[in-house]
Amino acid sequence: MSGGVQATARILARDDGRGGTSLPVLEGDGPLALRRTRGSGAEARVMLVGAMSGPLGGDHFTVQAAVEEGARLHIGSAAATIALPGQAKGEAYYDVRLTVADGGELRWLPEQLISANGSELYVSTHLDVGAYGRLVLREEQVLGRVGEEPGRLSSRLVLRVGGRTVLDQELACGPGAPGGWDGPAVLAGHRAVGQLVVVRPEFAAEPVAARTLGDGAVVMPLAGPAALVSAVAPDALRLRKLLDEAVALLG
Repeated sequence: MSGGVQATARILARDDGRGGTSLPVLEGDGPLALRRTRGSGAEARVMLVGAMSGPLGGDHFTVQAAVEEGARLHIGSAAATIALPGQAKGEAYYDVRLTVADGGELRWLPEQLISANGSELYVSTHLDVGAYGRLVLREEQVLGRVGEEPGRLSSRLVLRVGGRTVLDQELACGPGAPGGWDGPAVLAGHRAVGQLVVVRPEFAAEPVAARTLGDGAVVMPLAGPAALVSAVAPDALRLRKLLDEAVALLG
């Protein structure tokens, strides 16, 4: 990864003792700029603002966020993230590490990730949630810009709840990915794919029922107080509609 940009953003959310959430750590470097915006009630809001294009070939971006007991945090992004080839040869990496303590709540709702032609990006998302923590996480990946073939995109999503791994899945798409990624068993020709992960303590007593949701989405209970929604769609707009419906369904 020589020649690429190394950048890290760090967020720590803490109960301020006055019914709100403080952010004692809010720091980003290089292309990962963070801005606190107006929150709602006890919830603090942070926007991830891309200060540069990328990730490009050779780049390695990392976002780390921790929510302590009693804190509530919403993280979004100002625009879509576009993986581009860049001048440096080789793959790019984008790592997300999110931790939610018991009694904490995190909503991770960034805009979509677009895999542009010629790019090679590896995305890794690791979630560690306490048994009494709350999480809503949305991932949206679009294969190629309008009228172009996608780059190579590999993603891994790992969820631990109460110290136990309840989800560990990988998906590889685009040139060089294992055969069948675009076939009927995976994307079936669609160019937008997304996941929604919801963790709520209430699901321990009343697990979510498995069901289909619209055309292209399925709701699945996980082995813990959590649920997963997987969706495919012809474009980003339809994908967002499916996942918004899932958020409303799962609370």
